[in-house]
Parts: sequence; C-alpha cells; structure tokens
Amino acid sequence: MLRITNLVLARGAKRLFDTANLTVHAGHKVGLVGANGSGKSSLFAAILGEVISEAGSIDLPSAWTIAHVAQQTPAVASPALAYVLDGDRELREVESALARVDNDPAHDGTALADLHHQFDAIGGYSARPRAAALLAGLGFAESQQMDSVVSFSGGWRMRLNLAQALMCRSDLLLLDEPTNHLDLDAVLWLEDWLAKYPGTLLLITHDRDFLDGVVDTIVHASGRALTSYSGNYAQFERERARVLALQESSYAKQRRQIAHLRTFIDRFGAKASKAKQAQSRKRALERMELIAAAHVDSPFEFAFAPADIGARQLVVLERVTLGYPERPPVLANVDFGLLAGERIGLLGPNGAGKSTLLKALAGTLAPCIGKRHAAQGLRIGYFAQLEVGQLRDEESPLWHLRRLEPDTREQEHRDFLGGFDFHGDMANSVVGRFSGGERARLTLALIVRQKPNLLLLDEPTNHLDLEMREALTEALLEFQGALVVVAHDRHLLRTTTDILWLVADGAIVPFDGDLDDYRDWVLGQRRRERADAPIPVSAPADRRAQKRIEAQTRQRLAETRRPLATRQSTIERELEAATTEKTALETWLASGGAYADTAKDELRAKLVRQGELTWQLARLEAEWLELAEAMQRIGA
Repeated sequence: MLRITNLVLARGAKRLFDTANLTVHAGHKVGLVGANGSGKSSLFAAILGEVISEAGSIDLPSAWTIAHVAQQTPAVASPALAYVLDGDRELREVESALARVDNDPAHDGTALADLHHQFDAIGGYSARPRAAALLAGLGFAESQQMDSVVSFSGGWRMRLNLAQALMCRSDLLLLDEPTNHLDLDAVLWLEDWLAKYPGTLLLITHDRDFLDGVVDTIVHASGRALTSYSGNYAQFERERARVLALQESSYAKQRRQIAHLRTFIDRFGAKASKAKQAQSRKRALERMELIAAAHVDSPFEFAFAPADIGARQLVVLERVTLGYPERPPVLANVDFGLLAGERIGLLGPNGAGKSTLLKALAGTLAPCIGKRHAAQGLRIGYFAQLEVGQLRDEESPLWHLRRLEPDTREQEHRDFLGGFDFHGDMANSVVGRFSGGERARLTLALIVRQKPNLLLLDEPTNHLDLEMREALTEALLEFQGALVVVAHDRHLLRTTTDILWLVADGAIVPFDGDLDDYRDWVLGQRRRERADAPIPVSAPADRRAQKRIEAQTRQRLAETRRPLATRQSTIERELEAATTEKTALETWLASGGAYADTAKDELRAKLVRQGELTWQLARLEAEWLELAEAMQRIGA
C-alpha cells in the first residue's frame, strides 16, 4: 500500500500540507481533487521524490514500479512506436541483453535461454501490438506510428508521453490531468483502459464524468489536509453538499441557487422533445440541483447578457467545401444551417473536421467552394485555443477590457473580472505569467463581455478546474442565444446541448442517440479496427499468382500470431494454477482452525499470499485480454 504519514509539504513560502495523512491500498483507484494551488501536483512530485517534505513520510513497497507522464518530450528522431515501447524499461533492458548475447560468438546458451524465458514472461512478444494499440486508442493513425517524435506538435507529444506511461507495467500509476490534450474519443478510450488497469491509480482531473467512470475513492485536498471519501465523484458531491449545508451562510446560498435552477429546469422540462439527447439533458439538469449545492463556495460568478436577435437563421453554409491550402479537403459538399436558440454538440474523431466547421461558422476560415451567409446583427463569441494564444502577454486583464470598452469605469471592469476570480492585484498582473487555466478564464471573460448571441466553443474546458467548469455550465444553461460546442467534458455537453451532430468521414450528420450511445459507438469502432492495414495486392497475372500471395499473407499473419498464442497458453496455465491455489487458500481461511491462537503466524502468511494471488490473477487476466485484442486485430 501507499501510506502518507503526518506530511508537511511546502512550495516556497506557501505551506500546502500540514501533518496530512492518507492510506491507499493496492489496486485502488483514487481521484485527487481540490482547488488549483491546493497541492495536488506537488503531492505527486513528493511521491516521485522530486520534492522533499519538511516532515512526515511517504512509504510504498520497494518492489513497486511507478509510472507517470513526463512533462517534457525530447525532440528525438525515434519513431513514435519505439518511443512508446521505451516506457517498458525492463523490456528494453532484456532486449539489449539479448542483442549483446546474440552478437557474442562465445555466448552462453543457458544465459540466452534464460533471457528468452524472461522476455516471454514479461510479455515481450505482445509488446509491439500493445504499444500500437495504445497509440491507436489515443488517436494516432497507423500511418503516424512510425513517424519521428520530433515531427509531432506539442499536444500530440503529450499524448506520446501518456502512451509511454501506460506502456509501463506499473504497480502505481500517477496521472495529472491526462485528458487535457485529448479529444472526446480518446477520453472515452482512456476511461475504458483505466477501468481495466490492475494496479493502483492516483488521478488528478477536472472531468467529473471521467472520475465517475474510473475511481472508487475521492481524496479532497483542502485546508492543508487530505480527506478520503469512499465512492466516485458524484457521491463525494453529495457528501460535500451535506457538509456545506451545515454552514448557515452556505445553506442560505444553496436554497437560493436551487430555487433559481428549479425555475429553469421546470421551464426546459415542459418543452423538451422526446429525442434521446433532449431526455438525457433533462436528467442531467435535474442532477444540477445537487451539483450546484456542492459548489456554492465557488469563487466564480458570472452570466451572459440577453442575446437578442431578430433573425431566425443565424449562419448558413451553402454547399461548402472546407479545408486548408495544399491539403485534401476536410469536409466536402456540406449544407449546414444554424437557427436562433439551437444548442448543438459536435461529436467525431480527432481530425474529422469539428474545429474546421467551427472556424467556417465563425467566419475565420473561408470556404474553398460554396458560400457562408450570416444574419445581420450577429455577434459571435468564438473560443478556441488559438484565441487563448492571442492574448497580449505583456498586458493585464484590465488592459484587455479597456481595449474593448475604453469609456467604462475601472471599478466596473474590476467587479466584472472578480466574477472570474481575477481580484485585486491579479487584475493588473501581466498575462504572460498566467497559467493555462487563468488564460482560458480571461478569454472566456472577454467573450462574455462582448454580449454574443451565438457561441462557438472549441474545447472551452481545457485547463479549467472543476469549480470554473461548473460556473461555465451554469452560465451556458441560462444563455439565451445559439450554441455550438466541441468538448471532451461530457457533463458540459450533456447539460448544455439539445442536439448532437457527428462529424466523420468527410460528412456532418445528426447523431441519433445520447452520449452513452456515442461511447458505445466509439469503443465498438475501436474494437473493430485492425492494427494491420490490408496488404495491397496488385492484380495478379493469373490465379496461381493470386493464391501464392494469399498463402504468403496467411503465413505472415500466422507467424505474427504464433508468439501471442503461445504466451496466451502459458497465461492460461498460470491462471489455472493461481486460481486453484487461491481457492484452496480461501477454503482454509473459511475454516474455524484458521483463527485459532496457534495459527496466527500461518494466518498472517496466508492473508499476504491471498493478496499476492489476487494481484497476480488481475495482471494475468489483463495481459490475456490484451493478447486476445492484439490477435483479433491481426486477424483470425
């Protein structure tokens, strides 16, 4: 287990934890939550030994292997696949040893046999398919897997670092905001992968649905302490709402907030269609009462101005082809119209054209073919990572507001910025010193201030903490204009949109279902994908040549599958032996003699062995499933 005892930890002059305590048992999955600056990432650094505590201790088994996501990616020429394989350090060590022995003319045959046995035992034969599956799950096309690491952009390099961490056969996995650089499809895949991970997981994320799908415990970093709650994030919110209700000021605010939300929920419920996403949104809105009650102490409070516009049709894309110079079109022959008051969520795999469509709707990307029509009086609020990057680093939040409204009093601007938690001196601080979350908050503040009647939001929750995400969700609920959003935050999508559209295969079509259906669709698609593309076959001169090519293909696939099948058979034998031993052990533990005074030492040893067998079975089952999926991708 991981045990933190009386930990005192500081960053500079700021004390983050004061005699904090925490115990995490092997195999548990823990979500670490708390306000920005509460010490979550510093705790990870302390566990890794990167920062030294002032007092207390962090203890974990010496045999444990720890995996975490590196914050920097070396600009190396190695192929992406090889870079991910580097995450399994023991695999690389055995491969190096095998290469040395193979190149030694006087090599010891016994040593070589031992190395091959070790290579088999650590899953070496399935390592490449496993690494390829990780890359595919995180959105890398098969054609990209042999591209050099240096050829990828910053966000894609972070995905490579994540894949490398997942490749490590770890006992403890530390993940700090793993979804920040992922699209929804990759988030869904990662959630599914982590749910099957047999080790101990510590997870920092601001995605409530992701937490609910993965963790069994929440640890709240607050007041320089660590408080553990059984269950997922939704259960934690219920407990937190109950605790806040005991405080008189918070209780009164909860009542006001719930009454306000109830008015909106009743109004929406009366007009909700029978469409599955509309019904899903209705249920999500009903949950908002509880969620809001757990966040009444949030530092964020803002709202959009009334979005008045006379036109019914806001933007029309007429027979457009969208793309970029010297590249194939992203979307072709598209007709898309946006009506006043529509609330649309865009779904689809990375690179399918969701951001491209938003740019065209915003008017920042001209169609290659076709026309864009916009209504008079249209005021667009467009959030994209590019817009965040266009803030003036040398200027302050106040300067950015004054540029929009030079005649408005400074105090009014300060009051407005306070709703986004830019108080006091922070309103005058230069933007260049801001974190990613602070820059995103300022960009959203500037959009709100411009009183849009159409919002186009491309991953607006990136880098935002849970409190700011909740404040944004509530503000969007009451926004009266039209909304089109791309997000990997399912809570925001589910709560703020009525209609889902799928952008895939060069087309835009309505998605007939809700986000749960989309999750099933994405995971089903991933299972059906094959890691090996079909071998291109030119037209044979005759039937005999065609048969020869088909036979060679079958032989190559059989050779690829053989070591995987061999390892699978070995695992099945090990599973049978471990299961038999565990069954016998549990039969003994259920007997009366196991708890006699004379059997104390034996009982202790048996309990330890039971834990070891449980861990061994979980790892063997996980490896067996990985091998089965790899063999399925190769082909029967």
